[in-house]
Amino acid sequence: MEQSNAFVEWIHSLLVWMGLSSESADTADRWISALVILLIVAIVDLIIRWGVLRLVRNFVKRTKATWDDLIFDRKVINKFCRIITPVLLLQLIPIAFPIAQHGDDFLFILISRLLRIYIVICCVRFINSVVTVAFELAEKRPALHGKPLKGLMQTVKVIVICIGVILVGSILIDESPAILLTGIGASAAVLMLVFKDSILGLVAGVQLSANNMLKVGDWISVPSRGIDGVVEEVALTTVKIRGWDNVCQSIPPYLLISEPFDNWQAMFDSGGRRVKRSLNIDMTSVNFVTPTFIESLQQNGATQTMINEEMQANDDTYSLTNLDLFMRCLNRYLQSHHKVNHKMLVLVRQLQPSQWGLPIELYFFSADTRWVNYEQLQAEVISHVVALAPFFGLKIYQAPASFELPRNK
Repeated sequence: MEQSNAFVEWIHSLLVWMGLSSESADTADRWISALVILLIVAIVDLIIRWGVLRLVRNFVKRTKATWDDLIFDRKVINKFCRIITPVLLLQLIPIAFPIAQHGDDFLFILISRLLRIYIVICCVRFINSVVTVAFELAEKRPALHGKPLKGLMQTVKVIVICIGVILVGSILIDESPAILLTGIGASAAVLMLVFKDSILGLVAGVQLSANNMLKVGDWISVPSRGIDGVVEEVALTTVKIRGWDNVCQSIPPYLLISEPFDNWQAMFDSGGRRVKRSLNIDMTSVNFVTPTFIESLQQNGATQTMINEEMQANDDTYSLTNLDLFMRCLNRYLQSHHKVNHKMLVLVRQLQPSQWGLPIELYFFSADTRWVNYEQLQAEVISHVVALAPFFGLKIYQAPASFELPRNK
């Protein structure tokens, strides 16, 4: 500071020697000092932009790491360099305003406050850019892939912005941030009402992430809301779900905490998708089997293999009904089907009889969980069952059609 005062006094003496009055010299040396300061700051900013940043760019290109490329691409270093210039200007500006040490120079107060506000804004932008890069790097890790990190990132950014707003407000009113926080605390109820969705979204996002309940790419369904689709984004206040008709729906995250929803991702991870279909058998077509009936099945190409395997495995074949034999053959058919997951339950069972007949349910799991292949397997199995039933003397029950109803002659 003594050197800066000596510099100002030297300029003042030079102006007086040139013939200016003492008051005119005071005004002139202030503006000359300000111009010199601006020139110094401009030179430093030019060195940073065209010197330091180019060196950093060349260094980043030569490294094999990817995180430094991401930092440079997101202009994190540029935003950090923007903090240096206003800080330097704030430190040098008292040279041009020596009277400002007494706090009675309005122009100095205005400039210093504007500079401090600009520094706070630059710091907020720099911190938010660092947070963005950190979460982008986190998403690339296999353990965190698909996690709802975007909501947490937005929460951190909102907190940083709120701190920046408090600091800017304290600079404008020239009071400590603690006093401003005290006033905000008194209006906490109003703030909670205004930011209700954000607060609930933050809590829900933490619960969803901590309990591994949801991640991007999961297929979920919310029956109470009529939502069924794939999660595309989990943000602070919304969860975006793309339905099977390509319509994008958005719901608040806290609904997934307060209401039940189905996450089908576990089904995909297990490697088996359940098939549960039933057909009604006309009970009047159920009869005991006879040797002649067994021989007819052994001579039929559609049933020959299954019947021979059943005859070799069991000796009680002749004491069964055609329905029992049919169900055993269906079980063997499913056990040998290459598209069925044989590590999971395969079951053919009878359900409660009704006026519609005797239901036979096929319960098994598809080895391919993809929707198209899953539907193809279901259709293939049901078609096979319908075509196989007549060979066992069974009738598939269905409601009488119009062409079956008696007509008045």
